[in-house]
Amino acid sequence: MMKLRFTVALAIGLWLAPSPQAQQESWRDACIQRCVSQPTLGDPEVQRQEITSLEKETARAIQLSNGTFFRRVYSDEFAGTLSHGQQINRDQWIAAVISPSIKRESFSVSDIKVRIFQETAVATCLWSSRFILNGQHLNSQLRVIHVYLNTPNGWHVISGQTTNLPPDVQQVL
Repeated sequence: MMKLRFTVALAIGLWLAPSPQAQQESWRDACIQRCVSQPTLGDPEVQRQEITSLEKETARAIQLSNGTFFRRVYSDEFAGTLSHGQQINRDQWIAAVISPSIKRESFSVSDIKVRIFQETAVATCLWSSRFILNGQHLNSQLRVIHVYLNTPNGWHVISGQTTNLPPDVQQVL
């Protein structure tokens, strides 16, 4: 008798349970509905301001030789190219920023422009610096491009490149 009840209950349960195909279709439909009804993009102007703030924080972190900012904002997979063509990863970039061989007298960012492309942003700017390297006082201006990816943890820099401006096009520091 007990065995019969169990068999009947199992049969009813299987008959009422949705098929695996129906479950899969239901999950897919729900996923599509979430994507359509809840766009992931925020206000583009707010996003531009976030990226602009990150670019300003980048300049401040470089001025202070502070690697902590870059560990937080630069992706683990960051790939960059320095002004002389050397390719670097995030750890190499941080090592360059915190290097005691460069004494920064000033470091500023200007001419920040940000373009948003869905979950990706491209920021361009001008870095101007005065520093001491091997006892020599030097000035430098670089055009910089950063590629950001919007993640659940905020914007992260995934790529960057710097280009030295030749002396004849540099702005007065």
